[in-house]
Amino acid sequence: MAVAFSEDKNEITKDGSFNRQKNYFTGVLGGEEFPAEAGRYRLIWGEICPWSHRVAIIRRLLGLEDVISEGKVYPVRTEKGWRFSLDAGDRDPVLGIEYLAEIYEQTDPDYTGRATIPTIVDLTTEKVISNDYHNITTQIESNFTDFIAPDAPELYPENLRSDIDALNDVLFNEVNNAVYKAGFAKSQEAYEKNYHLLFNQLDKLEQRLSDRKFLFGDQLTDSDIRLYVTLARFDVAYYSIFRTNRNRLIDFPNLWRYAKTLYHIPAFHETTNFQSIKMGYSLGNHAENPRNLLALGPDTSIWED
Repeated sequence: MAVAFSEDKNEITKDGSFNRQKNYFTGVLGGEEFPAEAGRYRLIWGEICPWSHRVAIIRRLLGLEDVISEGKVYPVRTEKGWRFSLDAGDRDPVLGIEYLAEIYEQTDPDYTGRATIPTIVDLTTEKVISNDYHNITTQIESNFTDFIAPDAPELYPENLRSDIDALNDVLFNEVNNAVYKAGFAKSQEAYEKNYHLLFNQLDKLEQRLSDRKFLFGDQLTDSDIRLYVTLARFDVAYYSIFRTNRNRLIDFPNLWRYAKTLYHIPAFHETTNFQSIKMGYSLGNHAENPRNLLALGPDTSIWED
């Protein structure tokens, strides 16, 4: 099988830096080739994964549960990649596959990257059309307007799109991916560079949120979802496992208040599984945890306050 099952195969550079693979499948969801249609597409995601978690949040937040179906992988990645261990017979009930890598091979036998989540599958062809986590959410927000619930928030409004895109770029490079670049670093220099990049940006976001409810004031946007998924994983995984331990999330008064505000919105709360997050980062083929021990803490009941 040509599909990679570890970041170490293609994504660690000679200087010990983690260089995340490019998105290979970049079909536009709701575009000309793959038009917005109810029942045509299936989202594959996992509760561990921040990139796929944000698509799951948006699917619920916009009321698209009956428009885009979902399959969910087990949070602990195996030696053969993401597995559908949560389903009867260890197979996705719609796609009939045991491992996500199977549909990547079926789509392109020459593909040599990792089979990643989120994955969007076109059920009319049973092929992957997108693993482009950068753009899946904004494509849904822009192209599925005919199906979005009338009382759903407008997450990607025309008047803010350039500002949202600019902030999303900062969030990716200095927060969402910076934790991974620190955590997956194979050299002290690469680790320290991204440690400082991350906390410098968190300090700026802490200040930004000192006088507003969300990143763009009172309006919930796509950017909030992108920041939330990293914050939700911070104290339970990144702080200890990725050694991003200058501060915990709960040590940032404004970021902590903000994260809890989002958590109490049903679409966020219903898709956030702290136990799955801990398992996914602590166990499995990428965890560097030879005894396979799962930490009992921290206490996540404080999110309910």
